[in-house]
Amino acid sequence: MEKILFIETGTGLDVHGQDVNVAAYRSVRDAIHYNSMPGIRSMLPDGDLNNMKVNVKLAIPQGSEQLEYNKIKELIPYGHVTIEVVTGGMATTSGIFLEDQQDKNDLMYIVNAAVEVGY
Repeated sequence: MEKILFIETGTGLDVHGQDVNVAAYRSVRDAIHYNSMPGIRSMLPDGDLNNMKVNVKLAIPQGSEQLEYNKIKELIPYGHVTIEVVTGGMATTSGIFLEDQQDKNDLMYIVNAAVEVGY
């Protein structure tokens, strides 16, 4: 990315499902949900939204190999989207252990997102 115009951050979690995709999806939605960029066209080369570059950085505590990149990319309506995954976020107790679900434990996954927009 030649020039970063802005960065938005967000946090998402999956309390009981231990699904890194749910937490990542929610973190990106949190980062972009309350934003409006009415003047972005005037800042982009040729005023074309397709010239916009969006880099989504996700800090994931574990299970990053299960991340469904395409579903995250679908959240961004314009531009060329890349996703970068780093170790981070948090896996912490949810306070509930589900004895009847042997494949689950009591962890909740917390994922942090930074969405960089530029060209």
